[in-house]
Amino acid sequence: MVKVLCVLYDDPVSGYPPAYARDGIPAVDHYPGGQTVPSPEAVDFVPGELLGSVSGELGLRRFLESGGHQLVVTSDKDGENSVFDRELPDTDVVISQPFWPAYLTAERIATAPKLKLAITAGIGSDHVDLSAAIEHGVTVAEVTYSNSISVAEHVVMMILSLVRNYLPSHQWVLDGGWNIADCVSRSYDVEGMHIGTVAAGRIGSAVLRRLKPFDVHLHYTDRHRLPEETERELGVTYHPDVASMVSVCDVVTINCPLHPETEHMFDDAMIGRMKRGAYIVNTARGKICDRDAVVRALRSGQLAGYAGDVWFPQPAPADHPWRTMPHHGMTPHISGSSLSAQARYAAGTREILECFLGGRPIREEYLIVDGGKLAGAGAHSYSAR
Repeated sequence: MVKVLCVLYDDPVSGYPPAYARDGIPAVDHYPGGQTVPSPEAVDFVPGELLGSVSGELGLRRFLESGGHQLVVTSDKDGENSVFDRELPDTDVVISQPFWPAYLTAERIATAPKLKLAITAGIGSDHVDLSAAIEHGVTVAEVTYSNSISVAEHVVMMILSLVRNYLPSHQWVLDGGWNIADCVSRSYDVEGMHIGTVAAGRIGSAVLRRLKPFDVHLHYTDRHRLPEETERELGVTYHPDVASMVSVCDVVTINCPLHPETEHMFDDAMIGRMKRGAYIVNTARGKICDRDAVVRALRSGQLAGYAGDVWFPQPAPADHPWRTMPHHGMTPHISGSSLSAQARYAAGTREILECFLGGRPIREEYLIVDGGKLAGAGAHSYSAR
């Protein structure tokens, strides 16, 4: 018998949905580049359901309990004597989402001698101490690509919302006004702007492809340069480092993993290199930006706007300054948790569990840590610490 501890976000305040706005979601069988979507032996959910909250259980309960395994699902992950901490010592598998991360620190891993597998239901495993996972022989896996396009769509939405001053304009409608001058006094066109992405992996390159029809000038920086034919196809300019790219951009979107080299990359100095009145969109990880440097730049006018859905810690406390700073478009961490994305990352989580429980290899592209070292997607995206 295997014990699986699954940490998910809370149900809607009105309760788990009895019905949904649409009757289903479009079928997708592969991602750009050809990688197939998750292919478990079966699923016990209807695509389009709310699977990422506690009552959704990622559609795993019937599958696990029918095999004689134990599933514990909770949203209580922080604070003294949390359910997560109480259940962890005899747990074999931990499942968590980036949107409501159970921070699997070195200290927590040390309390869990039975832990063999940590699964990220989604992408981005920086909430797991990878060095500790390597040291203790814990396999770390995530459902690579499952919500990359979801995040890319969210990035484009946020760029347009910031530049066109959408959110304050919508607020005038909610408040009963018709204040056109107030709405357009901070509204611009993206056409002709220079837009750059920090990292051009699955998400960053998808953002570039979606922005190309807007007749903008595209830029990127990445430790892995794109093929020459891809650069020509997208009309994108490569920069050897972040500092050289941000100085020419009107909008910068951050799409790189969080690791020691990227933590607080956007500090006062880096933001100071940007054009006055530039915008930052960050759907990667909150700690890539210096929290207080962002606030200072918005208040001084160095930044015209900042939007994103990633914070540190998550969930953000009520007094987090990003909730009240001027000219922001922050949301909770939702970019990769659309109902469409949930169907894919829930299916991928089951696929990983089927492989683990059946003694079969986990897909190489899903692996972050395996066999005591970085592996698969992890070897490409993360740095050994």
